[in-house]
Amino acid sequence: MIREAGKDDLEQMLELYLHLHEESIPEHDAHLQDVWEQIMADKNYHVIVCEIDGKIVSSCCCIIIPNLTHNVRPFALVEYVVTHEDYRGRGYASSCLAKAKEIAVSENCYKIMLMTGSKKESTLNFYRNAGYSSDDKTGFNQKL
Repeated sequence: MIREAGKDDLEQMLELYLHLHEESIPEHDAHLQDVWEQIMADKNYHVIVCEIDGKIVSSCCCIIIPNLTHNVRPFALVEYVVTHEDYRGRGYASSCLAKAKEIAVSENCYKIMLMTGSKKESTLNFYRNAGYSSDDKTGFNQKL
């Protein structure tokens, strides 16, 4: 089932992010809870999940960003595309990305942006097959 995450999904999301790039689950403190509540309350922040038998196995985030250009149309940023390693290759992340696109279209976005740190050809081909192109833009990143 593809759906947007709810307030009760925090623990499963933190566990899933161990399959992205996190090395440990952060301490469950007031700051963590505040950030999760901010995300859940933000109408422009969509945490999309794929749930199989009650377990979140794949996810991505789609953030809608208001914009003054392109006829005052927003754009979408997709981040944190991840699938639990035991569930990869089954189309779950593709389904999450399709839901992100559906949200972006419904919000009248003029584009969706996605960046990956992966250089693996299989990962790059996954994004190409999902409709993303690396031909027309150059991405830069500055760590803070």
